[in-house]
Amino acid sequence: AFLNLSVIKMSHHMNSSTLPTSHPPEHHHSTTASGHSHDMMMMAMTFHFSCENVPLLFSGLTINSPGEMAGAFVAVFFLAMFYEGLKIARECLLRKSQVSIRYNSMPVPGPNGTILMETHKTVGQQMLSFPHLLQTVLHIIQVVVSYFLMLIFMTYNGYLCIAVAAGAGTGYFFFSWKKAVVVDITEHCH
Repeated sequence: AFLNLSVIKMSHHMNSSTLPTSHPPEHHHSTTASGHSHDMMMMAMTFHFSCENVPLLFSGLTINSPGEMAGAFVAVFFLAMFYEGLKIARECLLRKSQVSIRYNSMPVPGPNGTILMETHKTVGQQMLSFPHLLQTVLHIIQVVVSYFLMLIFMTYNGYLCIAVAAGAGTGYFFFSWKKAVVVDITEHCH
């Protein structure tokens, strides 16, 4: 019975692919064994600037007008800015919550046969602490938002891709200047 059902599905698919249909090329009409039909949207695999039938992350969220695209552009822009801000905020929180600081000094050869002492600072965090739990939750949010942005970019809609890039750039501009850069003046490697 399973084999017959597979053969029927295969022959139906082969016959329906040779017949002209009235559906636009981005839609595919399929029939299941129970006789119910489902419309599946086929996503474009090239960049386009369409404002109609643009899926956005969820099946019920489809952009169908220039106004909806403008709203989606703004929302995606701020989501990308939020992502950049979240990355910087996590770094700042990590620096503030570091404990168990240790300093290790070791001799290294210097110029003209001299010996220099190089000091390294080692910091850590406790696993069962509120700061580490907060970092874990923020990490989960950061991962989910990053995948949302990736999936939005993969719609290949030019407007949404621009929103992701512009939001990420703007977020970096506004938030990354707070990033502390540690320069070790005794560093010998280039």
